[in-house]
Amino acid sequence: MSNKKIGKFPFTKGIYKDMYRNRLWTMRQYAGFSSVSESNKRYLSLLESGVSGLSVAFDLPTQMGYDSNDDMSYGEIGKSGVPISTPADIESLFNQINLEKVSVSMTINSTASILLAFYISLAKKRGYSLEKLRGTLQNDILKEYIARGTYIFPINHSLRLTTDIFEYCQQNLPNWNSISVSGYHIREAGSTAVQELAFTFANAITYLEAAKTAGIDIEKLTTQISFFFNSHRNFFEEIAKFRAAREIWAHIVRDRFKIANIKSQLCRFHVQTAGSTLTAQQIENNTPRTTLQSLAAVLGGAQSIHTNGKDEALSLPSENNALSALRIQQVIAYESNIPEFIDPVGDSSLIDSMTKDMAEKVNAKIDDMLEKGGVEKLIKNGTIQNEISESSIKFQNDLDDKKAIVVGVNKFISKDQIEEKNKPQLEEDRSAIIENFKSSRNEKNAANSLALLEEKANTNENLMPYIIECSDHQCTLGEISSSLKKIFGEYSL
Repeated sequence: MSNKKIGKFPFTKGIYKDMYRNRLWTMRQYAGFSSVSESNKRYLSLLESGVSGLSVAFDLPTQMGYDSNDDMSYGEIGKSGVPISTPADIESLFNQINLEKVSVSMTINSTASILLAFYISLAKKRGYSLEKLRGTLQNDILKEYIARGTYIFPINHSLRLTTDIFEYCQQNLPNWNSISVSGYHIREAGSTAVQELAFTFANAITYLEAAKTAGIDIEKLTTQISFFFNSHRNFFEEIAKFRAAREIWAHIVRDRFKIANIKSQLCRFHVQTAGSTLTAQQIENNTPRTTLQSLAAVLGGAQSIHTNGKDEALSLPSENNALSALRIQQVIAYESNIPEFIDPVGDSSLIDSMTKDMAEKVNAKIDDMLEKGGVEKLIKNGTIQNEISESSIKFQNDLDDKKAIVVGVNKFISKDQIEEKNKPQLEEDRSAIIENFKSSRNEKNAANSLALLEEKANTNENLMPYIIECSDHQCTLGEISSSLKKIFGEYSL
């Protein structure tokens, strides 16, 4: 990318000089369904409908390092996303999809190294050039300890896997974002907008410090970092938040880490509309909510946006509702004329004032966190988690007292019943699929590659090549995760 196309430091108005005039944001729909085959069908449908990037949701067992036939997976297979246990599952997931032409985002953290290894094995099998692969690996393990809970290993070992991914991607996947530092889930857990940015950027600082300690080129790394934010219910505050985010990150990179590379200073971010604002009551109200949140993301200058389906408070979205959600973005993009203006609300005294106020509060909070010992210490003593809990409780109290209004929930209530949705049924026999997969592999090669991974986990070597070797030899996600647990142990509060 030519520097002539980049905006002006600190990029408050946008990271690109002409923003959406030259290129619209990526319309990326987040999807993962009860089975691999159903997910593949939905991806093909989304691509046919005009989606320009795919974003994969994985089920809870996959996120936690368990194969679908593990006893720990019972009752959760395919519930929150697609179940992936083997390299063959990834191959089926992306059947008929050219990965050199489609950008793929994978929302995965504790098992990010394993899913990336499966993806690389598939790319090599198909003869793709790794240099042409485009996508993003969330790989943001710190927010799991803060807000979601899908961690496996102790923090130091998790950070090691994170930095191993950084190094591997720098050397082999130049067009791949090796981490998407996420404020989305922090906000969904109940944080304020200020907390969302402060905790996200404090996490990012922690990752850069860990990478620096590991000898990784952090100037190059900062060109591969992206962010993932929530677009919530306070319309003007959200616009200001996105604008402030660019300022804050630009100064962190230039002033804290002394990186002069302008491309390193760019805060590139994906936005998803706020799932926590969707209601099961009067689900039609979710469409205008999502529309306003999408518009805030556009006016705030997002590089990629996902719009939630109106029925997601009840279940995974139906195909029709997922398509309708995509249409919200397309109407804004092609009918509103908003993309013709670089920063259409930035000259508003209200937006300008809110942006400055947001940046000041976030920077003060980041400084306070670092003075108190940094993210790792504050996670271990529960400080961050407690702050989010307090914010969440305050908002709930405001709802109970009707100081905050949710239409159809605590005001303008109708007598209609909440629609019952059929729960997704897992059509595939996952246990049989995994057993058939294992029966066709070379058991000796699989066992040897797992043993080698355990051996290397006791050294300081980068583990990605050995995890990829396990994938190439048809080891399962659960087997690889178990091998690492033997050496790293598991995190406990």
